[in-house]
Amino acid sequence: MFFKGISLISENTNIDVIGKRKIAFVLSTLLIVFSIYSIATKGLNFGIDFTGGTVIEIQTQKAEDLAGLREGLNSLELGNVSLQTFGEDTDLLIRMPEQEGGPDAQEAAINKVKTFLSEHITDGYELRRTEFVGPQVGEELKKAGLLAIIFSLGGIMVYIWMRFEWQFGVAAIIALAHDAIATIGLFAILQMDFDLSTVAALLMIAGYSINDTVVVFDRIRETLRKYKKTALPEVFNMAINSTLSRTVMTSVTTLIALIALYLFGGEVIRGFVDALIYGVLIGTYSSVFVASPVLMFFNVRADADKDDESVEAVGKA
Repeated sequence: MFFKGISLISENTNIDVIGKRKIAFVLSTLLIVFSIYSIATKGLNFGIDFTGGTVIEIQTQKAEDLAGLREGLNSLELGNVSLQTFGEDTDLLIRMPEQEGGPDAQEAAINKVKTFLSEHITDGYELRRTEFVGPQVGEELKKAGLLAIIFSLGGIMVYIWMRFEWQFGVAAIIALAHDAIATIGLFAILQMDFDLSTVAALLMIAGYSINDTVVVFDRIRETLRKYKKTALPEVFNMAINSTLSRTVMTSVTTLIALIALYLFGGEVIRGFVDALIYGVLIGTYSSVFVASPVLMFFNVRADADKDDESVEAVGKA
């Protein structure tokens, strides 16, 4: 019933998206400027994947007081030590930053944590794994993550260029860059852990956003060829409104799944889910209010007319 209502509302809408593009551009510009400012001033709170450190996984006999343990671990003066559940309430994951002084200092810090756990977990615990990520590995992961984002955006632009025309590709990349910068800016503003799972979330956001954008672009191209004498803003509005039902329902169903993950997925994937929820919202917005209006700046109608003339010439030949 809910989705039927969305469908009916969307089918009867006639939102002047193109007419409101200046407002959208101002909002997007402010969002991007604020995000870049936050990244430049606050920086990203890189996780152990990028900075190096130690991950300790343990299993306790019963659910422990996490708040008390977390406070105690951070009083050991080992840096920002994080403690979270990993699956069950009895599975705990401890993340500790790299210590100054090399491997010996890191080993001493690990022993210090183990001693604290032995003293404060009265029923005992089982040590499942201890992993160390060196700073050199962290730097390599930073470069690999950055290259993954750059190559994915470049590949998407080439695909859109081949699938449509170069104007569509440029508009799509501008919208994707908008989504990526806004999402990274959120992590800088809130100082949430930025690790490999966040990079994976960014790539998923890019895939989700471009899928939505391609649907809108395909309808724009189809409408351009159907209504050759109609004003360009009106053609764009017709195309956007005709795909609005699909856009809204896709976003809502995706958010339902992500909210379930947020509520029941635990702390381990919390940053990943946070990025996806924000990314789906910003990606839906950019597909409608960024990608399509940006396309208005290019002479796409002329290219569409050229394609039609080429087809007619081939047919006559």
